[in-house]
Amino acid sequence: MSCNCSTEMNSRVEVLPYYQEATFTPQWFDENNPKPSGFHKIPAFELTNQIGETVSEKSLNGKVVVVDFFFTSCPGICPKMTANMTLVQEEFLEDDDILILSHSVTPEYDSAAVLMEYANRNGVNSDRWQLLTGPREEIYDLGRNQYFVEEDLGLEKNPTDFIHTENFVLIDQERHIRGIYNGLNKTAIAQLIADIKTLKNEL
Repeated sequence: MSCNCSTEMNSRVEVLPYYQEATFTPQWFDENNPKPSGFHKIPAFELTNQIGETVSEKSLNGKVVVVDFFFTSCPGICPKMTANMTLVQEEFLEDDDILILSHSVTPEYDSAAVLMEYANRNGVNSDRWQLLTGPREEIYDLGRNQYFVEEDLGLEKNPTDFIHTENFVLIDQERHIRGIYNGLNKTAIAQLIADIKTLKNEL
């Protein structure tokens, strides 16, 4: 089943804003207001996908990337998030420039083999959609301090606190954050698909 609404929705703006911290305050750049050289981008990382391959920040370069955080034994929001992410996968199944990264927040349990079983059960195409495991500290740092995926403004987080969020984050071809979406909401997914198409035309 494809998300037919994706073809009906246009991006909210011709050029998507940039974000660099957890308030998700939008910023726009152009010739008169160039992007600062030190503007936030996703830093170096090294994780393992469901087929045992290394995935790093180099895997993101030149691609439009959709990111989320989940765990395979989740009985709550994760199955619906996965179902909605499948709509994104199907929309761009033939597009080598689109990549989905789903990070396990229980990497001590979600080995590559467990992720592969989950991928097979949920129709994940390994060419388009990487399920990631690795050091818990690295995954949690990426989620909280790089993707700002929780949006819990003003709340101090202990490194041992569990990440459990429905947010999908959109990353551009230069590893900058360009959008955040409710992964449980079909309208938000349609908007995400429209915004991906906007980013594809940007560079």
